[in-house]
Amino acid sequence: MEAGRAQTFAAFGANGLKPLHEPMQRLMEGGCHCGRVRFRVTADLDRVTECNCSICTKKGFLHLIVAPEQFELVSGADDLTSYRFNTMAAKHTFCKVCGIHAFYVPRSDPDKIDINVRCLDGIDLLALAVKHFDGRNWETAIEQRVPWR
Repeated sequence: MEAGRAQTFAAFGANGLKPLHEPMQRLMEGGCHCGRVRFRVTADLDRVTECNCSICTKKGFLHLIVAPEQFELVSGADDLTSYRFNTMAAKHTFCKVCGIHAFYVPRSDPDKIDINVRCLDGIDLLALAVKHFDGRNWETAIEQRVPWR
């Protein structure tokens, strides 16, 4: 096989049509338990991450960090409140009616939005390949290669 043709197959798959491991961006909707807070996000689910820090463990948060332009708050802005602690960098947003943490601004990427995948409609959580982040040792772990970047 010619070297150029081998590179084409490696880059575009055996049929030459679709790139290998291309993330599937799709529009998803989600929200809180009571339904007051609703949002849309355009993303893929290939970098969903679980963190073992104190707050993520207690909330059961499954992280999907996206750029703000990939996120749209559809309803419930007036029903949101937030909680900050420790470094005060993260803005833990939640519904003040039902208490669900559907999304927030993460300490790791304060210019982004972190979606709780558990709050997305119709997602089969068991089908996801969830990555892990050692949030108990946050300062050391964030210096390593993190799953969402």
